Amino acid sequence: MTASELTRPRAEQDVSPKRERPRVMGAGKQLHAGPLTYVVLSVFALVSLAPLVWTAIAASRTDRRLAQTPPPLWFGGNLFKNMERAWEEAGLGTAMLNTTLVAGTITISTVLFATLAGFAFAKLRFRFSGVLLLLTIGTMMIPPQLAVVPLYLWMADLGWSNQLQTVILPTLCTAFGTFFMRQYLLQALPGELIEAARVDGASSLRVVWHVVFPAARPAMAVLGLLTFVFAWNDFLWPIIALNQENPTVQVALNSLGTGYVPDQAVIMAGALLGTLPLLIAFLLFGKQIVGGIMQGAIKG
Repeated sequence: MTASELTRPRAEQDVSPKRERPRVMGAGKQLHAGPLTYVVLSVFALVSLAPLVWTAIAASRTDRRLAQTPPPLWFGGNLFKNMERAWEEAGLGTAMLNTTLVAGTITISTVLFATLAGFAFAKLRFRFSGVLLLLTIGTMMIPPQLAVVPLYLWMADLGWSNQLQTVILPTLCTAFGTFFMRQYLLQALPGELIEAARVDGASSLRVVWHVVFPAARPAMAVLGLLTFVFAWNDFLWPIIALNQENPTVQVALNSLGTGYVPDQAVIMAGALLGTLPLLIAFLLFGKQIVGGIMQGAIKG
């Protein structure tokens, strides 16, 4: 600074406008929603719960009352009686065990294989990776109804008709799961972590176990929930591949609709029983799944 600048008054020296630092919200502070947000969310929640509530109301009434106008709008006293009839007539005990085995196996295998395939497409470099990814995505555009006949003939040649592996094998991994995990790992798994593990002498198996799986845990939880719900509710292929001697829940519930005059109240009771395991699973693990989604969003 020169002597002339030192002798100038302080007000003349600092004539440039001061730049204000932008205010940043402190860590830990949360945004609070307004009344309109709660109103909109409440409306959506009521609309989403309406089919389930109506199923419970219909399951607690008689078939005669359901046929009257106006329909009932509150619960009756026949819920447990109708549920007992549906359980016995449809054989839901065996169906529940079969569906739990099928859905659990499909969920575990899909999450495992989709995570490995997604990691390979996201972070590994190998020949024809782009072509293989396009082929994988392309299979999502093929309607599943086109594969029913050749798939059934294939399973019949293997001698697996009316066996649970007929339902499990075609869905051990899905193209959607592979693409979903690939897109998540592109952002959530830094390449530096993999390189650091390689430098430390970690094998490919240790890299997958100690680096990939922890980073992919939130997406794996979401994919597991979606896969379990889809496998539990699947109807088209199980109704073709299985019969009433070895059914899943959806195949067993289909038997309730047979007969000259199906009892709608019993059908609704069976549908309610088939939905309860999904509700229980979400109530038990919903908090962890939502927490995993938020953790993945923050990391991304």
